[in-house]
Amino acid sequence: GRGWESRRQAREGGWSWAIPHVQPISGFIGFVGNDRETWGAQPMQMNQNRLIGSPRPGRIRCNWIRRGGGAFTLVELVVVIAIIAVLAALILPALRMGTRSAQRVRCVGNLRQFGIAAQLYWGDHGGRTFRWRGGPSNGGRRFWFGWLQSGREGERRLDRTQGALYSYLGGDGIELCPAMDYTNRKLKLKATGAAYGYGYNIELSAEPPDHPVDTTGIRSPERTALFADAAQVNVFQFPASPENPLLEEFYYLSQTEATVHFRHGKNANAVFCDGHVQMEKPMPGSLDTRLPGEVIGRLPPQALVIR
Repeated sequence: GRGWESRRQAREGGWSWAIPHVQPISGFIGFVGNDRETWGAQPMQMNQNRLIGSPRPGRIRCNWIRRGGGAFTLVELVVVIAIIAVLAALILPALRMGTRSAQRVRCVGNLRQFGIAAQLYWGDHGGRTFRWRGGPSNGGRRFWFGWLQSGREGERRLDRTQGALYSYLGGDGIELCPAMDYTNRKLKLKATGAAYGYGYNIELSAEPPDHPVDTTGIRSPERTALFADAAQVNVFQFPASPENPLLEEFYYLSQTEATVHFRHGKNANAVFCDGHVQMEKPMPGSLDTRLPGEVIGRLPPQALVIR
């Protein structure tokens, strides 16, 4: 009858039902290829896209009818997924490398501006450097990067406008190194937000009542670091502890303390007193190993001494 005629037309027409209206049929639910199944005389309905019926319980089978042979097979889909996975494995490392390179370039630009600002400060102050910190004032203390409120770590206010170089640099965000991960769960902030990503060569500073250092006495400005990527491992201020070492921003470079953060592929950017910027490696044996995953150490002493 019309059911068998429709099945013949479906085979010849590329899996497209030729029945223009819905009609009941009995005993035939569908087929894939030349296969067909009969579940008894259960009432069925069929339209142009699918078969509708209630086959015997326990023997339900869905046969999706494809049109024109355009659907993917399972093997084809697996091959496509495999190709995408291979391409992703090739491209993602290159993207990460490009991101790290961009961060390093931005950091170099930041430090170059610090070098220019420091030289302008020296020119305006008779060739004298600025101190890395001053005395207590207004419930806090003034550092070379600004005024920092006393109190609990991570809850202190920071006023960068009181920094020694603020009038030369402004507040354009160059005080933060783009490679410093401020989302790191192991990072302990000094202030209510990010403060500074760079440290000042403490050898260029002087504690009161000593006069600031005269830059004309710097024997080799091209070999004397001025600023560099900085951070330290803190184990003594809550929430840090010996059992829970945390990374924190730090403000100076020292010959005796591990405060240089080698965060650019195990290298650190540094600007020197003549204004040029270059990458530095950690001094052998200087690394602080209390915080795995972070490379923190010291610069060679010859990069810090001024005479």
